[in-house]
Amino acid sequence: MKHYFFLFLMALCGVCNILIGEPIRTEVHYEDFGAKGDGRTDDQAAIIAAHEYANKNGMPVRANDKAVYYIGGGKGLAVVQTDVDFGKARFIIDDRHVENRRGAVFEVRASKETYDPQLKGPVREGQKKLDHAFPCKSMVIIYDDKVKHFIRWGVNHNDGTAATDCFLVDEEGNVDPATPIVWDFPEVTRAVAIPLEEKPLVIKGGIFTTIANREESKYNYFYRGISIQRCNVTVSGMRHLVEGEGDHGAPYNAFLYVTQCANVVIRDCQVTGRLTYKTAVAEGGEVTMGSYDLNANRVVNLSFLKVRQLNDILDTRYWGVLGTNFCKNLLYDSCYLSRFDAHCGVCNATIRNSELGHQGLSIIGYGTFLLENSTIHGGSDMIGLRLDYGSFWRGDIIIRNSVFKCRSQGKACVIGGMNRGNHNFGYRCVMPWKITIDGLLIDDSVANAHNSQYQGPFLLDNFNPDFKEGYREEFPYVRTKKVVARRVRTVSGKPVRLAVDPLFFAETVLEMK
Repeated sequence: MKHYFFLFLMALCGVCNILIGEPIRTEVHYEDFGAKGDGRTDDQAAIIAAHEYANKNGMPVRANDKAVYYIGGGKGLAVVQTDVDFGKARFIIDDRHVENRRGAVFEVRASKETYDPQLKGPVREGQKKLDHAFPCKSMVIIYDDKVKHFIRWGVNHNDGTAATDCFLVDEEGNVDPATPIVWDFPEVTRAVAIPLEEKPLVIKGGIFTTIANREESKYNYFYRGISIQRCNVTVSGMRHLVEGEGDHGAPYNAFLYVTQCANVVIRDCQVTGRLTYKTAVAEGGEVTMGSYDLNANRVVNLSFLKVRQLNDILDTRYWGVLGTNFCKNLLYDSCYLSRFDAHCGVCNATIRNSELGHQGLSIIGYGTFLLENSTIHGGSDMIGLRLDYGSFWRGDIIIRNSVFKCRSQGKACVIGGMNRGNHNFGYRCVMPWKITIDGLLIDDSVANAHNSQYQGPFLLDNFNPDFKEGYREEFPYVRTKKVVARRVRTVSGKPVRLAVDPLFFAETVLEMK
C-alpha cells in the first residue's frame, strides 16, 4: 500500500507541475548545484555534483552558453556517464597551483565494470578464438610480464614494457578479424576484459582554456584534461586553447586522453600545440621535451575526423600534437595537425585527406598503413619508421595520391629509419614487407636549391650507415621484399632512386612505372 501511495504522490506532483506551468526537468545544469559561471568563482565542486546527480538519474548535462566556468587546482574529479552538451560555454582550467597533477578534470567512465577474465595462455599470433566465454562483446587486454617488448634505444632508452595486446571478442571468444592478435604470448600473466557499451555517449561543444603550469621542466606529466575510459564515445565541436606558457614548464600527457576503450570518435574539434622545453638526461646534456594535446593508449578503433590545430603546424617551437601507444585501427580523416605518431606500435592506421606539419609522420607497428590524398611536411623523410624502436613495420605500407614537402637541405627520402642490427628491441625487427606508391609528388625544391651535390630523392633512406660487405648483424634486420612505385614525380625534375645504400637493399625488388 505504501508503494502505491508513493506512486500516487509522484503522479500528483507531476500534475501540479503541469498546472502551475513549471517544466519537468529533462537535463541537469551546473547552476542547479551552485555554479556561478563568472570566470572567477571556483565552480569545480558544483560541476562534480551536477555530473554525480546526472549519473544517478540517467540525465544529460547542459552547460550555460553564456557562462565562464573557472576550475581551480583542486583534486576533485567530475565523472561523466551521460551525454554532455557544453555548448558555447567557456571553461578555464587553472594549472598554476594544483593538488594532483596526475588527475583528470573530467573522466568519461563506463557504466559496466571491467574484470579479470582469468586467461592463462598460451595465446598465439593470429589466433582466431579464445577458449573463454564472455557475457557480452568485449575488449580484451592481455599481458605477459615475463616478456619485454619495445626496449627503447637512444638517449631516452629504457628496459622495455611488458608484452601486451588489445583486441575485440564476441560472447563466444571469437576474435574480431579487424583487431587481430599480433604477438605470441607463452603465458598470460594478467588480463582485463572491458565490456563494450551498446549505448553511445555524446559530448558536444565547449571552449576550454588551460592556464599552463609553471613547474620545473622535467618528465613529470600533467594529466589535467578530459580522460575517456568508456567504449562507444563521440566528442564533437570541442575547442582547446592554452595560455600562460613561459620559458619552462612540466609537460602535459594530453588534454584529450583516450585509454583502455574501443570505438571512439573525435570529430570537428580544435586543439593546440604546446611549447617545447629542454630537460636534462642521465647521460649528461639535454633533450627536447614536449606536451601532447591528444593522446591514446591501448585503444581499438579510434577516429579523428576534421580535427584541426589552432596554431601553426609548421612552427617548430611547438611539440607534435598527438602521441599513441598500443592502439589498433587509428584513423585521421580531413585533419590539419602537426603530427601523427605511434610510439609503441599501432596495428593498422590510415591517414587520408589530411595535412601534417613539421613533426610529420612517425610509425612502428604491424598490419596495413595507408596514406592517401594527403600532404606531409617533414625533414628528410616523408614516413619515419621510429629508429628508437627498431624501425619495424610488420606488414605493408601504401601511399596514394599524396604530396611530400621536404624541408631538408641535404636529401629527400620517402621511407626513413635506422637499425644497425646491434640492439635487442625485444622482438624481431622487420621492414615493411611491401611498399606500394601510386601517385606521389616529392617537393624537393629546398634540397635542390641548397645542395649542389643533390641528385634527386630516394625511396629508402640509409638504414644502416655502418653497413658494408661482411657486416654482421647481431639482431638481423629483415629488409623490404618489394617496392612498387608508380606516378612518382619530383618538383626538381630529378629522378627517383631506390635507396641511399643500394647494397643494403640488394635483394629488394624495385618495380617502377
